[in-house]
Amino acid sequence: MSYHLNKEEIQQFIQEGFIRINNAFSATTAHEAINILWTDIPFNRRDPKTWTQPVIRLGMYTNPPFIESVNTPKLYNAFNQLIGEGKWLPCMSVGTFPIRFPSSEEPNDTGKHVDVSFPGTDPNNYFEWRANIKSKGRALLMLVLYSDVEENDAPTIIYKSSHLDVAGLLNDYGDEGLSFMEIANSINNLPERETVLATGKAGTVYLCHPFLVHSAQAHKGTEPKFMAQPPLLLKSELRIEGNNTAFSPVEQAIRLALK
Repeated sequence: MSYHLNKEEIQQFIQEGFIRINNAFSATTAHEAINILWTDIPFNRRDPKTWTQPVIRLGMYTNPPFIESVNTPKLYNAFNQLIGEGKWLPCMSVGTFPIRFPSSEEPNDTGKHVDVSFPGTDPNNYFEWRANIKSKGRALLMLVLYSDVEENDAPTIIYKSSHLDVAGLLNDYGDEGLSFMEIANSINNLPERETVLATGKAGTVYLCHPFLVHSAQAHKGTEPKFMAQPPLLLKSELRIEGNNTAFSPVEQAIRLALK
């Protein structure tokens, strides 16, 4: 029997901005991906004393284990339900890996933020990249766990329902939208939201609304955390206007925020 999201999960996505997919890909695939990553990490895998930085960023990875992890039938069915069949592009890279290590040093990337999706005036400056109310270019944010992540293992902090606040913020800026830094600087003025930690076994994937606010945190555990945050790309922009169209859950969430 093929996997499908139930009504409660779809409603959770619309209202809270995310759902968790357990066993989205196999532990074997996750293990194979981690083995590849370790070949590029400048630390000794078996000697924690050499793990001298709180976070190391690697990417972009297109090896088979990475591609397999984000292109499973379980995920494809969820993509179709959340975005619409034929409206998204298969993920051909898992993008940047912020690999987090146990450390007494605080990482410098723990601020609340929203991932942006199209370039500004300088495509090489991510802080100038932008997001707009139609989420140009991005269908979903995915949090893809390649290692087991418990509460002490620097799980990503998710701010429930914050996607509704960000939609309201972006609505005033039309197609041009706002830059990464403009959104980040506005987030502290948005309502306080309940938090959820993105924990789970290797093979877990959190499918998040593209406007969901999230943040990193320091690693207080014992084993490195391996997670990727690739976007699922849109074939065309979202439709959020009109009364006679069947809107996808991603679009419904934006429309809910604009009522």
